[in-house]
Amino acid sequence: MRRWNGWGEEDRNEQLGEVARAFLREVVGEGGRTFDATLPDALASVAASRLASSSLFVTDAETRLRHARGQSFPDWIALRYGRIGPVADGVARPTTHDEVVAAVQAAQQLGAQVVPYGGGTSVVGHLNIAAQDRPVVNISLEAMNRLLAIDKISQLATFGAGTPGPQIEAQLASHGYLLGHFPQSYEYSTVGGWVVTRSSGQQSARYGRIEQLFAGGRMVTPRGELQVGGFPASSAGPDLREAVLGSEGRLGLLTEVSVRIRPLPECEDFHAVFFPSWEAGLDAVRHIVQSDIPLSMLRLSNAIETQTQLTLAGHEKTIAWLRRYLRLRGSGLKPVLLMFGATGAHREVLRMRRDALGIAKQFHGVHAGRTMGKAWAAKRFAGPYLRNVLWSAGYGADTVETALNWPQVSAAMNAIEHAAREVFAGAGERVHAFTHLSHVYRQGCSIYSTFVFRAASSYEENLDRWRRLKHATSAAIVANGGTISHQHGVGVDHAPYLPQEKGALGMDLIRAAARELDPDGIMNPGKLFA
Repeated sequence: MRRWNGWGEEDRNEQLGEVARAFLREVVGEGGRTFDATLPDALASVAASRLASSSLFVTDAETRLRHARGQSFPDWIALRYGRIGPVADGVARPTTHDEVVAAVQAAQQLGAQVVPYGGGTSVVGHLNIAAQDRPVVNISLEAMNRLLAIDKISQLATFGAGTPGPQIEAQLASHGYLLGHFPQSYEYSTVGGWVVTRSSGQQSARYGRIEQLFAGGRMVTPRGELQVGGFPASSAGPDLREAVLGSEGRLGLLTEVSVRIRPLPECEDFHAVFFPSWEAGLDAVRHIVQSDIPLSMLRLSNAIETQTQLTLAGHEKTIAWLRRYLRLRGSGLKPVLLMFGATGAHREVLRMRRDALGIAKQFHGVHAGRTMGKAWAAKRFAGPYLRNVLWSAGYGADTVETALNWPQVSAAMNAIEHAAREVFAGAGERVHAFTHLSHVYRQGCSIYSTFVFRAASSYEENLDRWRRLKHATSAAIVANGGTISHQHGVGVDHAPYLPQEKGALGMDLIRAAARELDPDGIMNPGKLFA
């Protein structure tokens, strides 16, 4: 069974070895004192449902609690401390598009607000409910998890919007195809959630972000059904797929998603390259992407993240040998690590590897082979599990991400990390802040920063510290010309910063679309805009 207060299944427990514990003590100090409420204690705080008995909505406390929060840091500590806050009065679990229509109509008749639920993986507050006098219902799409149609000639597949990543790829693989969308939340996040939050996968350099993969879909709105897309291309006015992409449930519930698929690749390799400095690695990555080498992934870690990865990798003798080798090759003091992926036919993969390594060599890159790449690929979705074990050891963790043009990248990265350190220094604490760029474009790249810190002594102090961290790092992103979100969406956590990016007229346009399709304002209120 899935954890009610953390990431993943209850029977999967990662271990934090003594090397990792010693490293954390060195960089941020001894772990703080954390708290874990029991499920019965958390259930005791769930208010009684305001709904009468219904065949459409389940109203027991545990079902409502398990749909009440996502995976943001405020969600995390709310669950850990049993401070759940407002929960929906009922949960609908439709299995078809028509059943979603019935659930939305029932919510309208009840005068209830609707909060959609997919995989529950949001890290920016998409599931949060403001205290309301009117009822609130979750409409969960978890049961809409099947491949509905496949067109091999057009290379299109249609899924129920609640289908999570592993089920998408398993169902496509039986036909010899894949989608190739691999966010870190892949195990639980859903294709509908990817579309309405404009998600990006780890190998988007080959397969595309979700906006390139999204061919069309069906959306249930309070005013009726909206169907979008279906053509390979069109110049017939505004593309209504764009109204659905990034809509975060404000316009309606996306029920069916048509995506562009491709045949399974013949082979795939992941390689590690070390550079003597961040500047050298950044220049190499930019030259690789602007040379149109069709790699599937480029991920460049800064010196702090590289040091962290090498320290926590285990295999001390192998890592010691690697450090000596890098020193001999001129990349030993503060090396930065590039992981790149080459995917496709065998001959194409060999050519990509040769061309990428040729450019890396121009910037003094040292190729370290496939071993680290294989290890990364094997654990590519394990990162969120570390949050469980870090909390048990007395530490919290959070992330921010953005995308910028190439000239702004280094200054923004430094400003984000500096802002985080200033916040914790103000509380007499340290934070371990490190960054990588994980998606690259000819114009620029994303940067993704992680923060590990000692847990505070109370729920209130943890929440206050996080709020100051979020504000400081978000302000640094905006001040340095970055988007407030490259891949996590807006939700409630990023909503205060969206007007600066979209402008007053842009925000009016978004609100107008919501008013047109949802005139009573029942769909996921508070997300994107107040």
